[in-house]
Amino acid sequence: MQEKEKILVVDDSLDTQEILKRTLSRKGYVVFTVSGVEQAVRLLREKSFDLVITDLKLKGTGGIEFVRHIVSNYKDVEVMMITGYPSIESAVQAVKEGASDYLVKPFTDEELFSTVENILEKVRLRKLSLDRSNGKSFEKYGIIGKSDAMRKVFEIIEKSSKTDFTVLITGESGTGKELVARAIHYSGPRANAPFVPVNCGGIPEELLESELFGFMKGSFTGAMESRAGFFQTADGGTIFLDEVSEMSVSMQAKLLRVLQDREVYMIGSRKPYKVNVRVIAATNKNLSRLIEKGTFREDLYYRINMINIEIPPLRDRGDDIILLTNYFARKFSEELEKPVPRFTDEALMYFKRYHWPGNVRELENVVGRLVLMCESDVIDVPDLPSVMRFSIREKKDLTKSLAEVEVEYIKNVLESVNGNKSIAAKILKIDRKTLTNKLKTLGSG
Repeated sequence: MQEKEKILVVDDSLDTQEILKRTLSRKGYVVFTVSGVEQAVRLLREKSFDLVITDLKLKGTGGIEFVRHIVSNYKDVEVMMITGYPSIESAVQAVKEGASDYLVKPFTDEELFSTVENILEKVRLRKLSLDRSNGKSFEKYGIIGKSDAMRKVFEIIEKSSKTDFTVLITGESGTGKELVARAIHYSGPRANAPFVPVNCGGIPEELLESELFGFMKGSFTGAMESRAGFFQTADGGTIFLDEVSEMSVSMQAKLLRVLQDREVYMIGSRKPYKVNVRVIAATNKNLSRLIEKGTFREDLYYRINMINIEIPPLRDRGDDIILLTNYFARKFSEELEKPVPRFTDEALMYFKRYHWPGNVRELENVVGRLVLMCESDVIDVPDLPSVMRFSIREKKDLTKSLAEVEVEYIKNVLESVNGNKSIAAKILKIDRKTLTNKLKTLGSG
């Protein structure tokens, strides 16, 4: 279980202390409260904290001086400032001095939670990035991951490895389907027998049958000798049929017969060849839809889908992204004989929020390129590929009222047309008078 973050609240108002402690404790954070800087400094020496929330106006030593003290002496502790409206300039100054963010009184619970969670997310990512275990503490079956989604995958791998049931692995391209197939094979009783991977989409249709089942000498032009196929090669072990959805319907019928009878016919032979092979198939396509279109056999689907393992896309794996980033950075640094780079907090946030259409394969390529090209031992946001810097999906703020959303949209339209109200009105599909009235009502006219 992940240890909950510790927060120290420093405020000379007992009411504020109580409110913040009660509110943040509801989210599971461990909260300590003190009334002044001297008590806070003493407690910081005695305990480790992830975040200090401090009021700007404190008796004795002020909030700015307190921020400087924390930044100078506690590199791993983040600071959040609380201030009133007249003190916003001072709060901005606190951020310049090293505070992570500030909140202006009065604020809602949602605003508090959002700000605290954003700050602590950076703390979590930094700790993961500084993990010197190279991800090994979160490795199972040769696969790195600690997210709930991957724990489910590990559970199914463990159960399926003990059987000979046919397994269908589904997931987007680049998620690691072959790694899962290998994990099943090498964790089971067939581990000492061959594991034979076959990319069905990479073999021309006219050659697929001979590659899978083999052929006899003279069975076709160029068959100068008899040759066993992948099924015979995998006898006693496992054959991994990647991109099984790329097989033609006629080829699917032949595969179905092999799965039913446990025997293959080499091209040019009338004699069946018995095979003891476990079959694991994989696809990045929706086979149910292909069945509806008539391009995939329903009976074959039920035959290969005795156990289904759905691998989550990387964007849904949370902190696994940082674990894998750390792992690949060390891997490529060793290969290139370079120091392991440090990723800034901001760069890690970009890694976490990027949608990774190419999944783990894309992540590996990105990290490898960064390690190779980076001239310093620190990787920051400007070093990242432009596709990452300009494709970050912003977190939608669902706490805004409809009126606030309308104000923001109208302002954006006006800015896009350099303040021309006539053009803006046309875009908004309202007349100029209505736009003028809205601006007056919204206080922007």
